[in-house]
Amino acid sequence: MQIIPAIDLLQGSCVRLHQGDYNQVTRFGDDPVDQALQWQEQGAERLHLVDLDGARSGEPVNDAVVKAITSALTIPVQLGGGVRSAQRAEALLEFGLDRVILGTVAIEQPDLVSQLAGRHPGRIVVGIDARDGRVATRGWITETEMEASALAQQFEGLGLAAIISTDIATDGTLAGPNLNALREMASSSSTPVIASGGIGSISDLLSLLPLEPLGVNGVIVGRALYDGTVVLKEALQAVSDGRLQDPSSDRNGMTPC
Repeated sequence: MQIIPAIDLLQGSCVRLHQGDYNQVTRFGDDPVDQALQWQEQGAERLHLVDLDGARSGEPVNDAVVKAITSALTIPVQLGGGVRSAQRAEALLEFGLDRVILGTVAIEQPDLVSQLAGRHPGRIVVGIDARDGRVATRGWITETEMEASALAQQFEGLGLAAIISTDIATDGTLAGPNLNALREMASSSSTPVIASGGIGSISDLLSLLPLEPLGVNGVIVGRALYDGTVVLKEALQAVSDGRLQDPSSDRNGMTPC
């Protein structure tokens, strides 16, 4: 299971929102490039960026920072937030991003997801953000009646790189992941699932390992890394050790990577 540090960008700074509330912002630094390099140096194999300005307004406020990060890093970088057209998605891929994440358009323009997945196999991710099992869009401001698991099923067989399943109620709280929601999401689709929201300790990370055989193969960690309740190097080692000790993660005598 891959541990993916997150950098949330708001007006060029590293921040975190509490449960997606733009009125509850904690700033962690004004140099996202330096922060990205720190996560890479500590062993991260992938970086997750969120353009919060883009998610809220659809405007590309943070492009200069995104370009600087992709130029500075050697590990793959993925980004979500405000990607609402084919032109925008393809421009981001040209910046050097490995993957782009489609959130709002996944429910508003599902055909666009199909088109982009066909043109860029293995580089398109669908981000499904839910509160009480129902999808929220446009920076979590707009709530819909669509069930998160039903939305995931719509994209079955498209060759998506992953689905990022974010539980809004736990995001930024450090209260632990919503395991039931993740289990339902992973059971609804054969697309790999990346967990997001609520990670506050190494124990929380280890609680995800039993879901790995279902297809939960990554986890995004944000606030816990900045607060220091999770140290990346220690977390990487703990997950590696935990997988070796968990019989359910042993497939045909081989430990998955």
